Amino acid sequence: MVDVADKLAYFQAITGLEDPDLCTEILAAHGWDLELAISSITSTNTTTPPANSTTTPAVATSSGDDRGVTRSSSEPPRFGAPERSEAAAGPGLAWKIVTLPISVISGGLGLISGAIGLGLWAAGGVLSYSMGMVGLGSGSGRNSEASARLVPLSAAASEAMEFVAAFERDYGTTTMTRPNFVSQGFMDALQRSRNEFKLLFVYLHSPDHPDTPLFCERTLCSEALAAFVNENFVAWGGSIRASEGFKMSNSLKASRFPFCAVVMAATNQRIALLQQVEGPKSPEEMLTILQKVLEESAPVLVAGRLEAEERRTNTRLREEQDAAYQAALEADQARERQKREEQERLEREAAEAERKRKEEEEALERAAREAAEKEAALARMRQEKALSLGDEPEKGPNVTQVLVRFPNGERKERRFHSTSTIQSLYDYVDSLGCLETENYSLVSNFPRVVYGPDKLSSSLKEAGLHPQASLFVESNS
Repeated sequence: MVDVADKLAYFQAITGLEDPDLCTEILAAHGWDLELAISSITSTNTTTPPANSTTTPAVATSSGDDRGVTRSSSEPPRFGAPERSEAAAGPGLAWKIVTLPISVISGGLGLISGAIGLGLWAAGGVLSYSMGMVGLGSGSGRNSEASARLVPLSAAASEAMEFVAAFERDYGTTTMTRPNFVSQGFMDALQRSRNEFKLLFVYLHSPDHPDTPLFCERTLCSEALAAFVNENFVAWGGSIRASEGFKMSNSLKASRFPFCAVVMAATNQRIALLQQVEGPKSPEEMLTILQKVLEESAPVLVAGRLEAEERRTNTRLREEQDAAYQAALEADQARERQKREEQERLEREAAEAERKRKEEEEALERAAREAAEKEAALARMRQEKALSLGDEPEKGPNVTQVLVRFPNGERKERRFHSTSTIQSLYDYVDSLGCLETENYSLVSNFPRVVYGPDKLSSSLKEAGLHPQASLFVESNS
C-alpha cells in the first residue's frame, strides 16, 4: 500500500498547495484517491464564464447529415497556445476544452504509483514531464528532442504498439490503404502533432461493436480517406479494452462507436476537441467532415506555423548575431593577445639588451680594473727592482759597462759592479718598462750566448761580460 506521506507529498507537488493540513483534508474527503483528489482541484480551478458572457456552452447536435457529429460553438484556441478567458466570435471552427485525467497525462496509473513509491523527487519529475508534454511554451521546440521517457517503454506506448499490430493484422499493413497510426501513447502523439503543426486524428476502437469491422474495412481503410488522414493529420488509435483507450473514451465522452475525433493541444492538462464523429460513416462523409475541420482550422495551423517559423528565424538571427559577435570578440581578443605578445617580446628583447649592455659594461670595468691593477703591480715591481739595483757605480776597474738593445731599436746603457749577477741585468731591463712582455731572454751575438734561467746567479765577470758587454733583448713568445 502506498505510504500516506508519499501520497501527500505527490499531491502537493501536482497541485502546488503548500498547506499540509488542507491537502490532508482534501485527500481524506476523496478516500485518499489521488486521481479523484487532483481532478477536483483542476476542475475547481477552471475559469467559469460570467453570467453576462456571450460564450455559448458546448452543445451536441444531431440532425440531418450531421447526425452523430458533436461540435460546440466558440472561438478556437491558438495552435500551441493557451485559450483566452473571454471568447469572441470565431471563424466558425467548433471546439470545446476537455480536461485529461492525470493518469493519461503522466503515462498511466502504473507510472503514477511508481512515482509515489519513489517519493517527492520522482513525483516532481513526472510533473515536469507531464506539463512539458501538454504545456505550450515557446521553448517546446527546442526541448522536444531533449524530453525523454521516464522509462524505456511506457505502458501507453506499449498499448499503442499492440493496437497498431492488431489493426495491421486485421485490416492490412499497407499505409496507402489505412491510417498510419503512430506507435506512441496519446500524449506523445499529441506532442508530435503539435511539433508538426497538424491536428490529431483520434480513433477509439471497440472490438466488440458490430459496426467496427465494416467501418474499419470500408471507411478507415479506404484509399482516399487513408491518404487524406496520413497527409494532413497525425493519427492515433487506441482500443477501449486497453487502459489509455478506455480513459480517453471517458474523457471524450464517447457514447457511440465507431468513434473518431479531431483534437489539438490546449494547456493546463487539457486538449481542444475540434470535432467528434460517432457511429458508422461512409468514406465520403468522413472526408467531408475532416476537410471542413481542416479548412476551418487552417488559419490556426498557419498562424502557429508562421509563429514557429518566426521564432526559428529570430533564433537563427540571434545565433548568427551571437556567432558574429563571438567571432568579432575572438578576433579582438586575438589582436589584443597578439599585441600583448608583441609587447612582451619587445620587453623581453629590451630586457635582454639591457642585460647584455650591463654585462659588457661590467666586463669593461672589470678589464679596466684588472689592467689598472696589473699596471700598478708592474709599476711596483719596476720600482722594487730599481731600488734593488742601488745607485749606479762610478767608472772603475771593477765596474762593467752594459749596453742593452731592445726590439724596437731603443738602447739603454748602465754600469754595474762586476760582481753583480745576471739577475741584476734582468731587474734593470724590467725596471725600465720598455717591454710589453715578461717572457724574454738577454742574448749576446759574438759569440751567441743566451743568458737564461740557468745563468741568473752567475756574476757578470763569471759570465764573461766584464769589463763591457752588448746584449739584445730577445722575446721568447
